[in-house]
Amino acid sequence: MSTTSRHLVAVALAAALAVGVGCQPAEDGRRAEPTPTPSDTARYRPGKPALAVKLDNVGAARPPKGLGAADIVYVEPVEAGLSRLLAVFGTRQPKTVGPVRSARESDLELLEQYGRPAFAYSGARSSVLPDIRRAPLVDVSPARAGNAYVRDGSRRAPHNLFARPAQLLDRADKAKPPPDIGFRYDDAPAGGKPTASRTAGYRAFDAKFDWSKAKRRWLVSMDGKPHRTANGARSAAATVVIQYVDIEGRGPKDKFGNVSPYVTTTGSGRAVVLRDGKAYQARWSRPTAGEGTKYTTKSGKRMPFARGQTWVMFAAR
Repeated sequence: MSTTSRHLVAVALAAALAVGVGCQPAEDGRRAEPTPTPSDTARYRPGKPALAVKLDNVGAARPPKGLGAADIVYVEPVEAGLSRLLAVFGTRQPKTVGPVRSARESDLELLEQYGRPAFAYSGARSSVLPDIRRAPLVDVSPARAGNAYVRDGSRRAPHNLFARPAQLLDRADKAKPPPDIGFRYDDAPAGGKPTASRTAGYRAFDAKFDWSKAKRRWLVSMDGKPHRTANGARSAAATVVIQYVDIEGRGPKDKFGNVSPYVTTTGSGRAVVLRDGKAYQARWSRPTAGEGTKYTTKSGKRMPFARGQTWVMFAAR
């Protein structure tokens, strides 16, 4: 066989492997993303500063951009029983992320475990702004890093503000990595209850996580619809944590009479950890805001997460 013929065979074989092995059919008929492997999935590494971005999550704000590159996605309640997301990037950076929305007081307690992260948000109540200035973080909101933000003309305000993570981090030279956020990634422990799906939510929002054996991921749905990012990819988590916490109304009411909920992420309580098609009953513990959140099994051992993107949804006790 000539050199040219051998080259053509090699190219054909590589293409066949890419089609036959690299992708699996999507469960809803769409083209699937390549099956993730440990080398290319998000998995928070505390060796570099974190970038935390507060994201809009009402129906008009979907689909988001850049969410698939996040290491950790927090789902938080806000006014009127709706939700927002807080995406944490430490391993990979998307070109663009958003839509970016306003911060809440409880974000500051949550983020303190990340050392001195860069925090991207768009505005906050006047009573919260002094707390943001005192918090151990680097403010990269539009007021401090305006050139890193852009409006998307195809979307309506206020759901059209997007940020460029690389430029945000350029303005966050004083950011510092956390010593330990408490998460551990390893093989699944013994036990666990086989689980096909799990739903949690707030008064005007619900999230459902369906196990996909083919993708080895929990496929995310919100408000009864598959949740996708702007490039059409289905949001999918390797690990989902439903963390039961104290949620109480604090501060002044908005113009509609809704009080902003405060999510207390220090202390301890129960949690449900979804990984590898099973649900594990667990406990969470975070004695102070400066410490990471530890998850343990019923036996008291550390609860390891699957390698890949982690979603943490806060639910009322």
